[in-house]
Amino acid sequence: MSGVHVKRAATPQEREALQALRVRVFVQEQRAPVAEEFDEYDDSAVHAVALLDGRVVGTGRMYRAASGDTQIGRMAVAPGHRRVGTGGLILAFLEEQARDAGVARVVLHAQTYVQCFYVRHGYVAEGRPFFEAGIEHILMVKELVT
Repeated sequence: MSGVHVKRAATPQEREALQALRVRVFVQEQRAPVAEEFDEYDDSAVHAVALLDGRVVGTGRMYRAASGDTQIGRMAVAPGHRRVGTGGLILAFLEEQARDAGVARVVLHAQTYVQCFYVRHGYVAEGRPFFEAGIEHILMVKELVT
């Protein structure tokens, strides 16, 4: 995607903008409960921001889950920036952060309607679909090549 740059969120303004984007996508568009959007992982997670002309147009995060897995999640892209490669750039950035930290395997809970996006990026579904925040998801796993 031309002009989009992905980096680690570093400023309070970037954090506020990515939180606003998550509310817009998950709470307003998808009707997920706002109480479930921000959790105990937000403070320690690596937050990626996709920037276009200084504006946050996408985000995602990576963290160590209670299970011990390194998990990617809260992937959100602003309307008008979807299906043009922004999500793939965010995912690649977070995977690179995982590799740099010595992580060999990442997991994520994919919304089932975008499962094919993650398959195209090398993820494999495990188990059966389940509901999270009222939305159907599936566990997906990727072994990272170091």
